[in-house]
Amino acid sequence: MQCELCGRVCACRPATIDGSSMMLCPGCMKHGQGIKTSTETSVGVQKPILDRIRRPKAKDVYKDMDKELVSGWNDLIKNARKKKGLSREELGFKISERTVTIAKIENGDLRPSDKMVEKLEKELGIALVETVSSAPSVSTGSRSGNRLTLGDFIKRED
Repeated sequence: MQCELCGRVCACRPATIDGSSMMLCPGCMKHGQGIKTSTETSVGVQKPILDRIRRPKAKDVYKDMDKELVSGWNDLIKNARKKKGLSREELGFKISERTVTIAKIENGDLRPSDKMVEKLEKELGIALVETVSSAPSVSTGSRSGNRLTLGDFIKRED
């Protein structure tokens, strides 16, 4: 069993510290008052503290990824900025970004974050993201059932 105060794995006993019931090792027992139990078997049923910690469930980060930057996004940003008559410095000031960052985005050296894409779309009045759909299913007479094989993607010249 694991001590709830120091984390040492040993034979722990129930005790109270400032009104809280805890499982303590003999070394930490000096910090609390031991609780007398009628049976020692109830102590062994207690789970270690690490097993009792509630951990957040794993989140699927790919679940809502249905949008993608349009092709030629860097030129689109550059042309929209010039069309509005803004310099890189002015655009950076309006969307609270550094001029160097704007230059790298326009040159295609830096992909803008989702927040920055929203700022640029709002300020320049352009659409930088497009909705993508999942890959279409190919129904061919493949031998592997409904799974795709490399042969499904090869164009044959007969």
